[in-house]
Amino acid sequence: MPTLFNKSKAKKYPNRKTQTLFSASSGQGAGVSASKWQFLQIDKKLSLVTFFFVCVGLLFTYSSSAFGSTDFFKRQLIFDCVGIAAALFLSQTYVKIHKVIKPIWLMYVSWGMLIAVLFTEPIANVHRWIDIGPFNIQPSEIAKVTLVIYLADYLSSVQGKLAKNFSMLIKPLVISGITFFLIGKAPDLGTVVLMGCVMMTMFFVAGARLLHLVGISVVCGVPYLLYQVICYPYRLTRVLTFLNPEATSSSSGYQLDLSLVAVGSGGWFGKGLGNSELKLEYLPEAHTDFIFSIMCEELGLVRVLFILLLFCYILTRGIALARISKNSFYSLTIFGMTLTICLQAFINMGMAIGLGPTKGIALPFFSYGGSSVIMTLVMMGIILNMAASEAQPKRPYQDDFTNYRNRNR
Repeated sequence: MPTLFNKSKAKKYPNRKTQTLFSASSGQGAGVSASKWQFLQIDKKLSLVTFFFVCVGLLFTYSSSAFGSTDFFKRQLIFDCVGIAAALFLSQTYVKIHKVIKPIWLMYVSWGMLIAVLFTEPIANVHRWIDIGPFNIQPSEIAKVTLVIYLADYLSSVQGKLAKNFSMLIKPLVISGITFFLIGKAPDLGTVVLMGCVMMTMFFVAGARLLHLVGISVVCGVPYLLYQVICYPYRLTRVLTFLNPEATSSSSGYQLDLSLVAVGSGGWFGKGLGNSELKLEYLPEAHTDFIFSIMCEELGLVRVLFILLLFCYILTRGIALARISKNSFYSLTIFGMTLTICLQAFINMGMAIGLGPTKGIALPFFSYGGSSVIMTLVMMGIILNMAASEAQPKRPYQDDFTNYRNRNR
C-alpha cells in the first residue's frame, strides 16, 4: 500500500502511526488506487445559510406572486433545483475544472452571449434575455461569474507587481471594459456599476495602489456614469426621484413611494406571511426587484434584520476564508464572488428603502429569475469548493483534525 511517508520520515516521528492514502476504516482495500474519488467536506455553516436563503426565497416568491397564479413559484422551484445541483457539483469539482478550462475562454463565451442578446427581441424595451424554449438566459449574470474568475486568475499571476507597474492593470481593464460596454448596451447600468465596484476592490486587495485606482475612477468611471445619466432622460429622472421621492409619488416615484409604504407598514414584526397588501397589483415587480419590500411588510423590521445579518455573515465568512487561503487565485476568487453576492444584496435592499435610485437589480437567492438564482448558487458552489480544497493538509504528518483547514484529508 502506498504511504505518504518514506522510511526516513517514519523514523523521525516514532510515536506517530504511518498514515496511508486510504485508512482501513474507510473500507478501502489494499488494491485501491490513490486516485479514488473522495468527497470534500464543505463549510457546513455557509452551506446551511445558503439553503436557508433558497427556502425563504421560494416562500416569498410564492407569497408575492401566487395571488394570480403559481406559475412563478413552480418555475422558481425548478431554477432552485438546477442551481442547487450545480452548486453541489461545483463544490466538489471546480478546482479540477479550472485546470482544464482557461478563464479567458469563459470570457469569450460570455462576450458571444452578450453580443447575441443584442439581436434578440426586446423585453420591456431592453435586450437582456436570450429566449431558449420555455426559459430565458440572462448573459450578464453569466458574465459576472466569468469576469470574477478571469480577474482572480490574472491578478494572482501578477501578485506583488501591481503597486510598482501600472501597466499590469491595462489588460484586465481592457477585458473588463469590453464586458462592461456589452452589458451597458443591453442596457443594464446596474450590473456595470456593481461589477465595476467589485473589479476595483479586487484590484485593491491584489496590491494595486490606491492612487492608481482613484485615477482610473476619475478618468473612466465618473465620465461614463455622467454620460449614462445625462444622455438617457429616464436615468436622470430616477436620480431626481431618489432626491425628492415625495414630489414625484404619482409619476416617476410611484414605485419607490409604494415600496416605502410596504416597508413602513410592516412595523416591528410584520403583518404575517402572505398578508401583504401592496403585492396585490399595487407594487410593480413585487416578486423580482422589490421582493425585499414585501419581505419587510410581511416579516417586519426584526426578522428582516436577521436576513441582513445573514448576508453580513456570508460577507465576513467569505473574507475570512479568502484571508486564510494560501493560494492567491483561491483567495481572490472567494473574495470577488462573496463581494458580488453581498454587494448586490445591499444595493437591492438600499434601493427598496430609498437609500439609492431605483434600478432593476435582483436580490440574490430571493428575487424571481432563473439566471440570477442559478448563477448565485454557482458562485456559492465555487466558494465552497475552493475553501474545502484549501483545507487539504499541506504537510501529511499533521494530525490536527479540529481546525477547519485541516479536516479534509
